[in-house]
Amino acid sequence: MEIRILRYFLTVVREEGINRAAEVLHITQPTLSRQLSSLEEEVGVKLFHRGARKITLTNEGILLRRRAEEILALVDKTEKELIEQEELVDGKITIGCGELAAMQLLPDVFRSFNKKHPLVSYDLYTANADEVKEQMEKGLIDIGVLLEPVDIEKFDFIRLEKTERWVVLMRPDDPLAEKESVSAADLCGHSIILPRRLNIQSELASWFGNHFQSLHILFTSNLNTNGALMVRGGMGYLKRLILEDKARRLGEAGADMEERH
Repeated sequence: MEIRILRYFLTVVREEGINRAAEVLHITQPTLSRQLSSLEEEVGVKLFHRGARKITLTNEGILLRRRAEEILALVDKTEKELIEQEELVDGKITIGCGELAAMQLLPDVFRSFNKKHPLVSYDLYTANADEVKEQMEKGLIDIGVLLEPVDIEKFDFIRLEKTERWVVLMRPDDPLAEKESVSAADLCGHSIILPRRLNIQSELASWFGNHFQSLHILFTSNLNTNGALMVRGGMGYLKRLILEDKARRLGEAGADMEERH
Protein backbone atom coordinates (compact mmCIF):
# COMPACT_ATOMS: atom_id res chain seq x y z
CA MET A 1 0.00 0.00 0.00
CA GLU A 2 1.74 3.15 -1.22
CA ILE A 3 1.78 6.44 0.66
CA ARG A 4 0.88 8.22 -2.59
CA ILE A 5 -2.28 6.11 -2.99
CA LEU A 6 -3.31 6.78 0.60
CA ARG A 7 -3.05 10.52 -0.12
CA TYR A 8 -5.23 10.01 -3.21
CA PHE A 9 -7.75 8.10 -1.09
CA LEU A 10 -7.97 10.82 1.58
CA THR A 11 -8.34 13.52 -1.07
CA VAL A 12 -11.31 11.67 -2.59
CA VAL A 13 -12.84 11.33 0.88
CA ARG A 14 -12.37 15.03 1.59
CA GLU A 15 -13.72 16.18 -1.80
CA GLU A 16 -16.55 13.58 -1.78
CA GLY A 17 -16.04 12.91 -5.45
CA ILE A 18 -13.47 11.60 -7.91
CA ASN A 19 -13.76 14.48 -10.39
CA ARG A 20 -13.11 17.18 -7.78
CA ALA A 21 -10.33 15.12 -6.21
CA ALA A 22 -8.66 14.61 -9.59
CA GLU A 23 -8.64 18.38 -10.12
CA VAL A 24 -7.07 18.96 -6.71
CA LEU A 25 -4.45 16.26 -7.35
CA HIS A 26 -3.79 17.47 -10.93
CA ILE A 27 -4.33 14.02 -12.43
CA THR A 28 -6.99 12.72 -14.79
CA GLN A 29 -10.23 11.25 -13.51
CA PRO A 30 -9.68 7.83 -15.22
CA THR A 31 -6.21 7.61 -13.66
CA LEU A 32 -7.58 8.31 -10.19
CA SER A 33 -10.44 5.84 -10.66
CA ARG A 34 -7.95 3.11 -11.64
CA GLN A 35 -5.82 3.87 -8.56
CA LEU A 36 -8.86 3.56 -6.26
CA SER A 37 -9.98 0.32 -7.90
CA SER A 38 -6.46 -1.07 -7.48
CA LEU A 39 -6.52 -0.05 -3.81
CA GLU A 40 -9.82 -1.88 -3.25
CA GLU A 41 -8.40 -4.97 -4.98
CA GLU A 42 -5.26 -4.78 -2.84
CA VAL A 43 -7.10 -4.60 0.49
CA GLY A 44 -9.81 -7.01 -0.66
CA VAL A 45 -12.83 -4.95 0.43
CA LYS A 46 -15.14 -2.33 -1.00
CA LEU A 47 -14.22 1.14 0.29
CA PHE A 48 -16.79 3.39 -1.38
CA HIS A 49 -20.48 3.64 -2.13
CA ARG A 50 -20.48 5.45 -5.47
CA GLY A 51 -23.57 7.65 -5.80
CA ALA A 52 -24.74 9.83 -8.65
CA ARG A 53 -23.67 13.09 -6.99
CA LYS A 54 -21.06 12.03 -4.46
CA ILE A 55 -19.33 9.02 -2.96
CA THR A 56 -19.51 7.87 0.65
CA LEU A 57 -17.41 5.44 2.65
CA THR A 58 -18.29 1.89 3.59
CA ASN A 59 -17.50 0.75 7.14
CA GLU A 60 -14.20 -0.61 5.81
CA GLY A 61 -13.54 2.71 4.12
CA ILE A 62 -14.11 4.56 7.41
CA LEU A 63 -11.54 2.32 9.10
CA LEU A 64 -9.01 2.86 6.29
CA ARG A 65 -9.54 6.64 6.48
CA ARG A 66 -8.73 6.64 10.20
CA ARG A 67 -5.63 4.49 9.73
CA ALA A 68 -4.51 6.44 6.64
CA GLU A 69 -4.72 9.71 8.59
CA GLU A 70 -2.56 8.21 11.36
CA ILE A 71 -0.03 6.78 8.87
CA LEU A 72 0.32 10.02 6.93
CA ALA A 73 0.57 12.08 10.10
CA LEU A 74 3.48 9.90 11.19
CA VAL A 75 5.10 10.07 7.71
CA ASP A 76 4.80 13.86 7.61
CA LYS A 77 6.16 14.18 11.14
CA THR A 78 9.13 11.92 10.30
CA GLU A 79 9.94 13.76 7.07
CA LYS A 80 9.80 17.10 8.86
CA GLU A 81 12.10 15.89 11.65
CA LEU A 82 14.63 14.50 9.14
CA ILE A 83 14.70 17.79 7.27
CA GLU A 84 15.19 19.72 10.50
CA GLN A 85 18.24 17.75 11.69
CA GLU A 86 20.62 20.72 11.50
CA GLU A 87 23.05 22.24 13.96
CA LEU A 88 20.29 24.19 15.68
CA VAL A 89 17.64 22.19 17.53
CA ASP A 90 14.24 23.01 16.11
CA GLY A 91 11.00 21.27 15.21
CA LYS A 92 7.84 20.48 17.11
CA ILE A 93 7.33 18.47 20.31
CA THR A 94 3.89 16.93 20.74
CA ILE A 95 2.72 16.59 24.35
CA GLY A 96 -0.31 14.46 25.15
CA CYS A 97 -2.09 15.31 28.39
CA GLY A 98 -5.34 15.20 30.27
CA GLU A 99 -7.05 17.97 32.21
CA LEU A 100 -4.69 17.48 35.15
CA ALA A 101 -3.31 19.60 37.95
CA ALA A 102 0.14 18.26 36.99
CA MET A 103 -0.04 20.35 33.83
CA GLN A 104 0.54 23.42 36.01
CA LEU A 105 4.16 22.29 36.37
CA LEU A 106 4.88 22.34 32.65
CA PRO A 107 5.00 26.07 31.83
CA ASP A 108 8.22 26.41 33.88
CA VAL A 109 9.69 23.39 32.06
CA PHE A 110 8.74 24.80 28.67
CA ARG A 111 10.07 28.24 29.58
CA SER A 112 13.46 26.83 30.57
CA PHE A 113 13.68 24.60 27.48
CA ASN A 114 12.59 27.45 25.21
CA LYS A 115 15.48 29.62 26.42
CA LYS A 116 17.93 26.93 25.28
CA HIS A 117 16.07 26.01 22.08
CA PRO A 118 13.99 28.99 20.91
CA LEU A 119 13.19 27.43 17.53
CA VAL A 120 11.26 24.53 19.08
CA SER A 121 7.45 24.77 19.09
CA TYR A 122 4.93 22.63 20.98
CA ASP A 123 1.66 20.91 20.19
CA LEU A 124 -0.63 20.17 23.16
CA TYR A 125 -2.96 17.22 22.52
CA THR A 126 -5.65 16.86 25.20
CA ALA A 127 -7.25 13.44 25.75
CA ASN A 128 -7.56 10.79 28.44
CA ALA A 129 -4.60 8.62 29.42
CA ASP A 130 -5.63 5.60 27.32
CA GLU A 131 -5.86 7.69 24.14
CA VAL A 132 -2.58 9.49 24.87
CA LYS A 133 -0.82 6.17 25.49
CA GLU A 134 -2.19 4.76 22.21
CA GLN A 135 -0.90 7.78 20.28
CA MET A 136 2.50 7.45 21.99
CA GLU A 137 2.75 3.81 20.95
CA LYS A 138 2.08 4.87 17.34
CA GLY A 139 4.82 7.48 17.52
CA LEU A 140 2.42 10.40 17.10
CA ILE A 141 3.06 11.86 20.58
CA ASP A 142 6.54 12.50 21.99
CA ILE A 143 5.72 13.06 25.68
CA GLY A 144 2.65 12.02 27.66
CA VAL A 145 1.36 13.36 30.98
CA LEU A 146 -0.74 10.43 32.15
CA LEU A 147 -3.01 9.77 35.10
CA GLU A 148 -2.40 6.34 36.57
CA PRO A 149 -3.41 3.55 36.53
CA VAL A 150 -1.89 3.05 33.10
CA ASP A 151 0.63 0.54 31.71
CA ILE A 152 3.91 2.45 31.41
CA GLU A 153 6.32 -0.49 30.99
CA LYS A 154 7.10 0.49 27.38
CA PHE A 155 8.15 4.04 28.27
CA ASP A 156 10.80 5.93 30.18
CA PHE A 157 8.96 7.91 32.83
CA ILE A 158 9.16 10.09 35.91
CA ARG A 159 6.43 10.70 38.48
CA LEU A 160 5.56 14.35 38.95
CA GLU A 161 5.29 15.72 42.47
CA LYS A 162 1.74 16.93 42.06
CA THR A 163 -1.26 15.35 43.75
CA GLU A 164 -4.48 15.18 41.79
CA ARG A 165 -7.68 15.89 43.74
CA TRP A 166 -11.06 14.30 43.07
CA VAL A 167 -14.22 16.32 43.63
CA VAL A 168 -17.91 16.07 42.88
CA LEU A 169 -19.12 18.78 40.52
CA MET A 170 -22.68 20.01 41.04
CA ARG A 171 -24.89 23.03 40.50
CA PRO A 172 -24.34 25.85 43.04
CA ASP A 173 -27.99 25.67 44.12
CA ASP A 174 -27.77 21.94 44.86
CA PRO A 175 -28.30 21.00 48.54
CA LEU A 176 -25.05 18.99 48.55
CA ALA A 177 -23.11 22.14 47.61
CA GLU A 178 -23.50 23.35 51.20
CA LYS A 179 -21.49 20.39 52.53
CA GLU A 180 -17.75 20.50 53.14
CA SER A 181 -17.44 17.02 51.71
CA VAL A 182 -19.72 14.35 50.29
CA SER A 183 -19.83 10.66 51.03
CA ALA A 184 -20.71 7.74 48.79
CA ALA A 185 -24.07 7.47 50.53
CA ASP A 186 -24.86 11.12 49.68
CA LEU A 187 -24.74 10.32 45.98
CA CYS A 188 -26.93 7.22 46.05
CA GLY A 189 -30.22 7.78 44.29
CA HIS A 190 -28.82 10.61 42.14
CA SER A 191 -27.69 10.60 38.51
CA ILE A 192 -23.90 10.34 38.24
CA ILE A 193 -21.46 11.24 35.46
CA LEU A 194 -18.29 9.13 35.59
CA PRO A 195 -15.02 9.24 33.64
CA ARG A 196 -15.07 7.04 30.56
CA ARG A 197 -11.80 5.24 31.40
CA LEU A 198 -12.55 1.80 32.83
CA ASN A 199 -9.44 1.87 35.04
CA ILE A 200 -10.60 5.10 36.67
CA GLN A 201 -14.12 3.72 37.06
CA SER A 202 -12.60 0.79 38.95
CA GLU A 203 -10.80 3.16 41.32
CA LEU A 204 -13.98 5.11 41.94
CA ALA A 205 -15.89 1.86 42.45
CA SER A 206 -13.46 1.11 45.27
CA TRP A 207 -14.24 4.52 46.83
CA PHE A 208 -18.00 3.99 46.50
CA GLY A 209 -17.71 0.51 48.02
CA ASN A 210 -21.04 -1.30 48.35
CA HIS A 211 -22.88 1.78 47.12
CA PHE A 212 -21.43 1.46 43.60
CA GLN A 213 -23.92 -1.18 42.45
CA SER A 214 -26.86 1.06 43.34
CA LEU A 215 -25.59 4.15 41.51
CA HIS A 216 -27.50 5.57 38.56
CA ILE A 217 -24.70 6.23 36.05
CA LEU A 218 -26.45 8.41 33.47
CA PHE A 219 -23.38 9.53 31.48
CA THR A 220 -19.74 8.70 31.01
CA SER A 221 -17.41 11.37 29.63
CA ASN A 222 -13.82 11.23 28.40
CA LEU A 223 -13.07 14.88 29.27
CA ASN A 224 -14.55 17.19 31.87
CA THR A 225 -15.77 20.20 29.91
CA ASN A 226 -18.81 18.65 28.25
CA GLY A 227 -19.57 16.69 31.40
CA ALA A 228 -19.65 20.00 33.28
CA LEU A 229 -22.23 21.30 30.79
CA MET A 230 -24.45 18.32 31.65
CA VAL A 231 -24.09 19.22 35.33
CA ARG A 232 -25.04 22.82 34.62
CA GLY A 233 -28.12 21.51 32.80
CA GLY A 234 -29.18 19.59 35.89
CA MET A 235 -28.43 16.12 34.48
CA GLY A 236 -26.35 14.78 37.35
CA TYR A 237 -23.21 14.94 39.48
CA LEU A 238 -19.79 14.70 37.85
CA LYS A 239 -16.89 12.87 39.50
CA ARG A 240 -13.80 14.62 38.19
CA LEU A 241 -10.25 15.71 38.83
CA ILE A 242 -10.01 19.42 39.47
CA LEU A 243 -7.53 22.21 38.84
CA GLU A 244 -7.23 25.01 41.36
CA ASP A 245 -10.39 27.18 41.50
CA LYS A 246 -11.68 25.74 38.23
CA ALA A 247 -15.09 24.86 39.65
CA ARG A 248 -15.68 28.45 40.75
CA ARG A 249 -14.53 29.80 37.40
CA LEU A 250 -17.08 27.55 35.69
CA GLY A 251 -19.77 29.07 37.87
CA GLU A 252 -20.46 25.76 39.56
CA ALA A 253 -19.80 24.35 43.00
CA GLY A 254 -17.49 21.47 43.84
CA ALA A 255 -17.30 19.49 47.06
CA ASP A 256 -14.44 17.23 48.09
CA MET A 257 -15.14 13.54 48.24
CA GLU A 258 -15.11 12.37 51.83
CA GLU A 259 -12.06 10.21 52.51
CA ARG A 260 -12.65 6.55 53.26
CA HIS A 261 -10.20 4.62 55.41
